[in-house]
Amino acid sequence: MPTITFTYQTPNKINISAQVGDTVYYTPTTYIGDDYGDTHSAASGLGFVTSLKTDYITENTYVNVGTIKSIDANRLVMIVNTSLLANQLPTTSDFIFFSKDNIANMSTPLGYYASVKLKNNSITESELFNVSVDVFESSK
Repeated sequence: MPTITFTYQTPNKINISAQVGDTVYYTPTTYIGDDYGDTHSAASGLGFVTSLKTDYITENTYVNVGTIKSIDANRLVMIVNTSLLANQLPTTSDFIFFSKDNIANMSTPLGYYASVKLKNNSITESELFNVSVDVFESSK
């Protein structure tokens, strides 16, 4: 299967929660949206397209690139299995994001205890709105 390699430069790194098997998408940051050749921002929302033309991307689209095959240890290089054609690949100005696999990530924790590490790699002040936990007593 063909692959595409995403390479990031320090200090930008691949999100810590991205893992092998997650699905990678991209959305154009600009698109050609009308017959007049005006260029518009595509950051106002998301839609889905199954195919892309070479010279026209509709507003509010996202494109499935493929699944993550590997991420290097320093989180600067990600290899993704893809079925996109060369004219459909994302460019350096496109917004890249990923989605978790619901089958693997929708279960509750099992065992006697759980440990959670919350990490914020932002350089600006951030606020944590809510943290919740799913617990139950299994025996006495």
